[in-house]
Amino acid sequence: MLTCGCGRWMHTEGIEERAYEDGGLQWFIRSECRGCGLKVGVDVPGGQPSQLVDRLMWTDEALHRRDRMPPYLATLVKEEVEQEARQRNIPVITYELLLQPRGGTRVEWDPEAERRLDRVPAPVRAMARIELERTAADRGLARITVSLMEEVKAKYFGMGASK
Repeated sequence: MLTCGCGRWMHTEGIEERAYEDGGLQWFIRSECRGCGLKVGVDVPGGQPSQLVDRLMWTDEALHRRDRMPPYLATLVKEEVEQEARQRNIPVITYELLLQPRGGTRVEWDPEAERRLDRVPAPVRAMARIELERTAADRGLARITVSLMEEVKAKYFGMGASK
């Protein structure tokens, strides 16, 4: 933790992810003293927040993505991602972590399921992919099928596609 010149703790206010052309990742951590209002920013190598982050934080990029989800889905995703981060002792939720299914495993997609996902409206497509991959990972499934898609659709939208 950072200590301000006035003697109070500096509180983490935000984290920006910065990717470089060489593949490197840098985080810019913004902190503020709630006593005197002093604001500071610190560049650190990506993934190494050390003692600069005082609580579970979302990077600006992850927040940007979450804030554009429909409210009913954003609430579910927020709870699940934060629970996963706490279980894995990860202090910062990044854009990459937001896109990972729980457990960090990847699943395969059946070609027909991929084609159906391509027909989902763009604003919902990324969120649908996240939830389908999370559901498959939770169940220990190696593949996402059309039947799984129908099941998840029925769960979240109260309906299934007509055959």
